[in-house]
Amino acid sequence: MSASLRDPLPALAELLGVVARLRAPGGCPWDRAQTHQSLVPYLLEEAYEAAAALSDGSPEEMRDELGDVLLQVLLHAQIEVEAGRFGLGEVAASLREKLVRRHPHVFGEAQAGTAEEVRVQWEELKGEEGRAARAPVRPALVAAAKYVEIREASGNPVPVGVHLRPPRTVPDPQRFVVEALLEVVALARRLGCDPELALQRYLRREHG
Repeated sequence: MSASLRDPLPALAELLGVVARLRAPGGCPWDRAQTHQSLVPYLLEEAYEAAAALSDGSPEEMRDELGDVLLQVLLHAQIEVEAGRFGLGEVAASLREKLVRRHPHVFGEAQAGTAEEVRVQWEELKGEEGRAARAPVRPALVAAAKYVEIREASGNPVPVGVHLRPPRTVPDPQRFVVEALLEVVALARRLGCDPELALQRYLRREHG
């Protein structure tokens, strides 16, 4: 380890203590009120921000955004600690076992000399684990656009004008769509509903 880098174990232990304190009686009212479900939008937001920082950000930005993602992981783990089901130790142990199991070319006798061979082997081993795979989750608007396209192709288009009343002429369609989306998001917030998650749930129901 470089002399300039901190030992991660004591730093992580201190961080776990801070997160537990925030969730404890007498801690932060906001943190104590959170659930797995209420934290999901923040996990998505932080993941997108981390991806942006990793694409073109400075080392300081990367460190900060990765920390925000780590906070979300620790909050979810702490909620499970409080429920007595598992904690970060179980999460780390499960991940370690998975990594060893899916890298037999490193920890076993298998052979894989290229990145493509590793990818194929990973997918084969993943399939052998017998765990039902979740369908890939795309951003809700991307999935919704595909859903609308399929409905149109099947002769059952999504009706327009039920909730939104577009004018007869739209000089700037892009601006109109943006303003309509912002209004829907504002309404969702007023109703206590996360629009991204609500749309994802609806599309999952429709597609089975």
